Amino acid sequence: MLKARLIDFIRDRLRQQRIRLGESPQQLRQINSVLNPDILTIGFARRFATYKRGTLLFSQKERLLRLVQNTERPVQFIFAGKSHPKDEPGKRFIQEVYNKSREPSLEHAVVFIEDYDTYIGRRLYQGVDLWLNNPLRPLEASGTSGMKLPPNGGLNLSVLDGWWCEGYNSKNGWAIGPEITEGSPDFQNEVDAESLFNLLENQIIPLYYAKPDGRIPIAWIQLMRESMRSVTPVFNTHRMVKEYNERLYEPAAQGFKALSSKNCKAAVELAKWKHATRVDWPHIWIESVETSQAGRASMYVGDKLEIVARVFLGPVDPTHVRVQAYVGESDDGTLRNPYTVELTNVEKGGENGFYRFSGMILTSESGSYGFSVRVIPTHPNLVQDHELRLITWAK
Repeated sequence: MLKARLIDFIRDRLRQQRIRLGESPQQLRQINSVLNPDILTIGFARRFATYKRGTLLFSQKERLLRLVQNTERPVQFIFAGKSHPKDEPGKRFIQEVYNKSREPSLEHAVVFIEDYDTYIGRRLYQGVDLWLNNPLRPLEASGTSGMKLPPNGGLNLSVLDGWWCEGYNSKNGWAIGPEITEGSPDFQNEVDAESLFNLLENQIIPLYYAKPDGRIPIAWIQLMRESMRSVTPVFNTHRMVKEYNERLYEPAAQGFKALSSKNCKAAVELAKWKHATRVDWPHIWIESVETSQAGRASMYVGDKLEIVARVFLGPVDPTHVRVQAYVGESDDGTLRNPYTVELTNVEKGGENGFYRFSGMILTSESGSYGFSVRVIPTHPNLVQDHELRLITWAK
């Protein structure tokens, strides 16, 4: 049994740790009672950066104690990880988790395995029932550790950030907490900790121990199957290499070929264009922005908002700029969930360097919206829109 093998491995590692620390024979014997292969086992192993909130579970100590000391439906937790050598706050998080794991009330059910590496990771992925991931939104770039659980029959309990935003379908695991758009990180921590314990107490633990035939947790196994079906074919190394190739390597190779051909003629022209654009860019300014719904407080689904901007480009060719409306939900002056709408040049000739650009915003949700207009340079051989780091906003 993979979980039993994992627990034997962890006990061996704990024994090595404590022998090195010079602990007593009695403390070494207690290792034999650490963890139980018949108990719901939750893993948390990764780089211990502070935004990953490795200590969130310990923020509600009494509820944690009730979980691990429950004689009918107990839970146990396995922690592992490292921090960057210069990440002092991350090191303190590791120290806090380790100290908590040595408290007499938690020692039998919460462990920290030091010197985390890929070998320990493989053992954990194969043996735990549930993988915990609770980063502070929106700081998780991907969170690949959770992708490795479904092929091994494990489930994910994660904040909707990183890969889990795409991977979660409400039938293959659990999502922790709502995103708080206002308030401090401390408040978000409280909300997520409350959600985490509510999920454990009311959904996850009862489901794991629900065995209608006295032997098999049928509903839990259904989630395992759905997790394997929905995650494994989508989140894998094949897709990673394919997308790196399609999005980065092939465009880079094509760009190199285009710029280096004909004795680097295109590269020389691009360099000249960049220099000229940097010299001319300070002349650009946005004289005015007008809308078809001026003064309106809110928008409804399907409403259209026309935007017309009068922009002075001076010596800059209008085909070498993109004028965009930067749009988002707003009720306090800041834009949330922003996106861009391209404005097209509707005054081809220009008037003393002035051009009119217009576009239409179509709202998909009701609410208060805000926007601004900006100008950025564009060229067929630019790698990405902000390569020159030039931008002009409406004032």
